[in-house]
Amino acid sequence: MKNVPHTVTDAAIATIRERIESSVYPVGSLLPAQRQLSEELAISRASLREALSTLEALGMLHIRPGKGVYVSSTQASNAHPWRFADQASLPDTYQMRFALEGFVARLAAHSIGDADVDWLDDNLASLHGALTEAALEEAAQLDFAFHMRIVSLAGNAAIESILRGSADIMKESQRLPFYRRELVLSTYHEHAAIIEALKARDGEAAGEAIEGHIVNAAQRAGVHFPVPKR
Repeated sequence: MKNVPHTVTDAAIATIRERIESSVYPVGSLLPAQRQLSEELAISRASLREALSTLEALGMLHIRPGKGVYVSSTQASNAHPWRFADQASLPDTYQMRFALEGFVARLAAHSIGDADVDWLDDNLASLHGALTEAALEEAAQLDFAFHMRIVSLAGNAAIESILRGSADIMKESQRLPFYRRELVLSTYHEHAAIIEALKARDGEAAGEAIEGHIVNAAQRAGVHFPVPKR
């Protein structure tokens, strides 16, 4: 018996996946325009984009900005599946991080001390070593520690509790981008930019740097999620 989808996004994923598997949408074909598809499935464009991002992360679709969405495989990839789909979708996870971590980085920039900067620099050096040696589990642990150090500097116990309570989900969302081996050092360079903004005590720059990092990390994991315009 198939699982019953519990959100409109899940239902859209199931419908599009079924059409791909039954060759209604053959491999190599271009999916209908998002406006048409959202009307067919009776969902919002935002929910449709989330569904398409999830299917891209599964290796079934390829989103080509400005050109459309193409079918790349009839089979979902099980190489690096999202293990927490029953709790939160991968796009939702990145979107939560974008909302919370950008805010805490802006706060942290005004409370960071020299010892904190030294800790972040040491973490960055260790991350570089782990990534160049392809020690991805170690890199994910260092990545998590980096982000949580910034969260703790913000001094908001509620946000810290939420993110620490989601530690396994957080770490998995940080691990997935590392599988793009040709972009494996991107996290290192993005962390370096975050540190520079924090060193300058520039809250807005720190927030923008960490938000950009989360968007880029999501894209390396095959996920595109909507962000509000400022």
